[in-house]
Amino acid sequence: MSENKVTQLQIEALLAGTDFQVTTFHDKVTVVVAKLPNGFTIVESSGCVDPVNYDEALGTEICKKKIEDKLWYLEGYLLQEQISKSGN
Repeated sequence: MSENKVTQLQIEALLAGTDFQVTTFHDKVTVVVAKLPNGFTIVESSGCVDPVNYDEALGTEICKKKIEDKLWYLEGYLLQEQISKSGN
C-alpha cells in the first residue's frame, strides 16, 4: 500500500489541536468556528426549523463532523499538491 495517504491519526491530531467556538443564533442555529493549529479557520452551521426541537449539543456534533470531513478534503488536497511538486 502506498505511503501517500491521509490517516485518521493525522485528522485526530489536527482536531485535538483545534480551538472550537460555538454560538447559537435565533434559538435554532448552531455555528461552530474551528481555528486549526496553523491558524486556518473553518466555519460550519447546523439548524432546525422549530426552536422547540433545537439541541445545541447535537448541532455542535453535526458541525464538528462537517469540519472533520472538510479536514479530510483539505489534507487530501495538500498531500496531492506535495506529491505533484515532488514529481511522483
